[in-house]
Amino acid sequence: MDGGSGDMTLAFDLDALKELAYPDGVFTDARQWSEYVGVISEQPTYVVTNFTRKHRIRQDFFSGPRGREESLVNVKEQFDTDRHVFVGSGEEDAELAESTGWEFLPVENAAEAADWELGEPQTPDEAAASDSEDGDTGTEPRDDWP
Repeated sequence: MDGGSGDMTLAFDLDALKELAYPDGVFTDARQWSEYVGVISEQPTYVVTNFTRKHRIRQDFFSGPRGREESLVNVKEQFDTDRHVFVGSGEEDAELAESTGWEFLPVENAAEAADWELGEPQTPDEAAASDSEDGDTGTEPRDDWP
C-alpha cells in the first residue's frame, strides 16, 4: 500500500484489525509509510492491551478509556500529519471517520492494497509454529516479549 509521503497517521479499529491474519506484520508494514500507527476501540483498555501484547504490536496511540469518536478527535489534534486515515469495517466506521475529519479505508481495501492477508489473527508464535510445520524454521517463537 502506498501511503504517499509517509506524513500520515493511521488508526485501526480493533474489530477491523481482528479481520487480518497477521496484525503484527500489518503494523510493521504500516510503519514503513505512516508516521503514527495505533488502535482505537470501544472495548475496555485491557482488551486492546491484551490483543496488542499477544500480537506484539507496538502502537503510538490507543483509545484508552475514551470512546472511538473522542479518540479520533484527540489523535487528530495530537498528531499533526498531512493525512489521517481510519481503517475500519462497515458503514458505522465510515460515518465515524467522516464526522471526525478522517479518511475512511475499509479493511478489505487496505488489505488488498497492502497485500495483507484477511483471516483469523495469528500471533507471531502461532505463525512461527505453522511455518515450522511447513518446514520453514527461519523464525523461532520468542519468549522474551512482555
